[in-house]
Amino acid sequence: MNRILFSSASDHWTTPLDLYSALNKEFHFNDDPCPLYAKGGLERQWGERTFCNPPYSEIKTWIKYAYQQSLLGKIVVCLIPSRTDTKWWHEYVMKAKEIRFCKGRLKFGGSKNSAPFPSAIVIFDQTEKIERRKTRKEQ
Repeated sequence: MNRILFSSASDHWTTPLDLYSALNKEFHFNDDPCPLYAKGGLERQWGERTFCNPPYSEIKTWIKYAYQQSLLGKIVVCLIPSRTDTKWWHEYVMKAKEIRFCKGRLKFGGSKNSAPFPSAIVIFDQTEKIERRKTRKEQ
């Protein structure tokens, strides 16, 4: 068994390719602020259509930033652990346009075993609200 997957020893787990491909087909991503081993994703603006599988050890910071980026009119799709009992879930995730719970447990890049937690796809998309505000101001 891969002990690192079942601990906080590493945040470096790649997104399952089939899951990413399906989401990319739907959303046409142009940014990934936290690719494997990269740093600095919280120190810059994100693309218009961003995919984010954040380091789970810093999940609250990343989810908060994803939500903030959506307020700028960007679509941000996050793959995160489904931790509905946490404060960050209620502060930020519940503001998402859509939450998709993944059936079963995902196998992250190269692991022989499934993750020990359920996962969710969180879609932050404020574009419709922003467009409505613009329309009201123009009237």
